[in-house]
Amino acid sequence: MKLIKLNAIASTSSFLKELAQDSPLENYTVVTTNEQTNGRGQQSNSWFSQSHKNLTVSVFIKDFDLTINQQKYLNFAISLAVFEVLLEEEIPKPTIKWPNDIMSANSKICGILIENSIKNQKIYATIVGIGLNINQTEFPDYLKNVTSLKKIKGIDFNIDTLLLKLIEKVKGKIQLLASKKYDVLENEYLKVLYKKNIPTMFKDSSDVLFMGIISGISASGNLLVELEDETIKEFGIKEISLA
Repeated sequence: MKLIKLNAIASTSSFLKELAQDSPLENYTVVTTNEQTNGRGQQSNSWFSQSHKNLTVSVFIKDFDLTINQQKYLNFAISLAVFEVLLEEEIPKPTIKWPNDIMSANSKICGILIENSIKNQKIYATIVGIGLNINQTEFPDYLKNVTSLKKIKGIDFNIDTLLLKLIEKVKGKIQLLASKKYDVLENEYLKVLYKKNIPTMFKDSSDVLFMGIISGISASGNLLVELEDETIKEFGIKEISLA
């Protein structure tokens, strides 16, 4: 792996994207920074990270042979890699909140942004941005239900050590992807899916509240929710949220 360590940058994913446009990158080129001033999350959300406290990293990955309609398996692979790092660090009650927020109990501890490069209906490369809260213990008031490894365990963690562990986990899951072990990835993901099989209050894009039970993930990667009339409805990422 090629590791690029920066003191400060607006966004590791944006930096890596520009780098990929200028020259061919080797597989698992990694960019990490002590301070990210304009981190990006899902749905154009920003990602707040205190300087020198957390892991903000982006990884360029290629050579896994995936079609567009199989992209959910890439999401499964990356989410599971982070999940397993937390499991090994004995973080309590880790789960994956669809599509790829990583939780400890009911608090978010990690966000993931996956940006794919597509040609001829195939994903030929991806840039995976990961923001993992490690040693930060205070968060802005507008960030609700967030936590960190230190906040949970009460000790400082070595960020570089966790980075290397994370990249190894990512490589292992991408190997499953390259070997087309899609069922393995999906089964592992569904086992640890946040709120799966638990009656939950949701809110749709019109702010209408309704009860439902998460039953799985559709072929296109959307969330499957069983409604009160026992029908199962499919929701995209902008169509549903937890109330």
